[in-house]
Amino acid sequence: MRYILLTLFFMVLALDGVAQENDKQLAQHYFSSEEFDKARIYYERLYDEDHSKFYFNRLLLCMQEVGSDKEIEKLLKRQVSYNRGNQEYQIQLAKHYETIGNLTKANKIYENLISKLQPRSGDIIALFNAFKSQGKSDLAFQALQKGRRLLGNSYPLNFQFAEYYGSVGNTGKMMDEYLDLMDYHSSYQTSLKRILSNQIDFTIEDSEEYEILKAALILRTQKDPNNIGYAEMLTWLFIQRQNFMAAFVHVKAIDKRTKSEGSMVYKLGLVCVENKDYTAARKSFEYIVDLGERSELYLRAYNSLLNVRFLEVTTQRNFTQEELRETLDQYDAALDKFGRRRTTFSLMMERAHILAFYANEGIEAIEQLEVLIVIPGLTDMQLAEAKMALADIYVLLGDVWEASLLYMQIDKQFKYEPIGHEAKFKNARIFYYDGEFDYAQSQLSVLKRSTSKLIANDAINLSLLITDNYGLDSNYIAMNWFANADLLIEQHQYDAAFVLFDSIISEYPAHSLGDEIQLKKAYAMELQGKWNAAIVELEELLEFYSEDILADDALFKLGTIYENHLLNPSKAASYYRTILFDYQGSLYSEESRKRFQKLKDSLPKEGLMN
Repeated sequence: MRYILLTLFFMVLALDGVAQENDKQLAQHYFSSEEFDKARIYYERLYDEDHSKFYFNRLLLCMQEVGSDKEIEKLLKRQVSYNRGNQEYQIQLAKHYETIGNLTKANKIYENLISKLQPRSGDIIALFNAFKSQGKSDLAFQALQKGRRLLGNSYPLNFQFAEYYGSVGNTGKMMDEYLDLMDYHSSYQTSLKRILSNQIDFTIEDSEEYEILKAALILRTQKDPNNIGYAEMLTWLFIQRQNFMAAFVHVKAIDKRTKSEGSMVYKLGLVCVENKDYTAARKSFEYIVDLGERSELYLRAYNSLLNVRFLEVTTQRNFTQEELRETLDQYDAALDKFGRRRTTFSLMMERAHILAFYANEGIEAIEQLEVLIVIPGLTDMQLAEAKMALADIYVLLGDVWEASLLYMQIDKQFKYEPIGHEAKFKNARIFYYDGEFDYAQSQLSVLKRSTSKLIANDAINLSLLITDNYGLDSNYIAMNWFANADLLIEQHQYDAAFVLFDSIISEYPAHSLGDEIQLKKAYAMELQGKWNAAIVELEELLEFYSEDILADDALFKLGTIYENHLLNPSKAASYYRTILFDYQGSLYSEESRKRFQKLKDSLPKEGLMN
């Protein structure tokens, strides 16, 4: 008997569950069909079982379509009774009274909610949000005002006041509320930066929000010069606007005021380098160097100052011979001052690179690196880096087999490290330059699986070049000429390389190397800092070889030139966007996505080219 009763009990439960599921489906069906009278019947059943917000809102909507004012009032009162602590339902009831013209009852509820507020921040914020969600902006403000009187200085309601002022278009008061938080506690500065980054579009030249915030910060800094927080916020504001020189002026003033011995200025210098504002970076590092050797950051700032000059020479390639000589003299002065030892390893490496690849002083660069290699205390990795630099210069000077020996040493010692993979790739290029295409391919096939994505991509590209073009003519002349020209470019013999390229085009006009030649010519122009000439070559490649395998390479190079050298983020973003949408299988997709997102976030919508 007991078993039968249990069975019947579970059967009833199952039937109830089936019935409720049917009610849900029918309620949704009639609601979607806007048959609110039928939907109401099923939502009333569901609401009787479950007083959740979802069923309440659905039933309320149905009643507002087909019910009476009394029925709606009854439902609202019922929901209030189920949720005594939820002020939102009381406000909905008051709004209903407003709708039917009973302002006395509506105002009584509103006044009661505000008058009964207790000095509890959670309740005050909840009432503010409840009024706000129901479109009662004035009452939300009254709740905040009452809350501020109740709480005094025990809890800041600045975020809520700022939100209110922002919603009514009072930007000045909104900014004041945000900045007042810093008086409450300096720890709010990080949160403020995050919020203000969303509030202000720093890419708009005449942004009202930016100007109001800047004026407010300047005023507060002048009124309270000892409050470092305001000066720090003002510096942050200039950095967001990419106005690094103005940021430098303010950081320098803060540094002097706080006697920080250049620490804040040094951090700013690194930010400037990252954003390629080398002028402001140089100013920052010079400030620290001028503090003298007593500063803990003296040596790092000195190194960083020289590194800025190195970056200007090697990335912008916009310098006179006089400026180049001055740069080398600065390196010499630093090495004379600090000595040629392990701690100045990076300075010696940079100087050798500039000597060989920009000052045409390869022999002197080799002599410096040979001195560097025998300096006591160098790590194995530093030795490998110096040997790699030495090998690269041997390639530049035409002694490719001496370079090959050094590459093989590094490959053998660091077989499973990225630097070893790089050495193996460069050695494979030596054989490619010499026309030993089969051996080069055997080395490249290993590197395609390299853990270094950059090396793997380079290996794949060179392998594809050989595979696609080797053996297309009976005596391999075109491919040999191309490899020789490629080496000449690495040796900065651009005119000789271009003669070979022109010979290939003249002798083999239909050869598949056409797009490769165009890309190499662009690369040669880049090495010389002739950015506009490089663009011409790349755009011709896209015009004549848009369906070929190197089209995405050309697009990526165009994006890089416009982003880093011509400083046109809009055009750069357009090229990265083309890779993402038209060349989805490209090796550059991931990096293009990162760059496009970064540029897109920094551009006004109308500034992004389609």
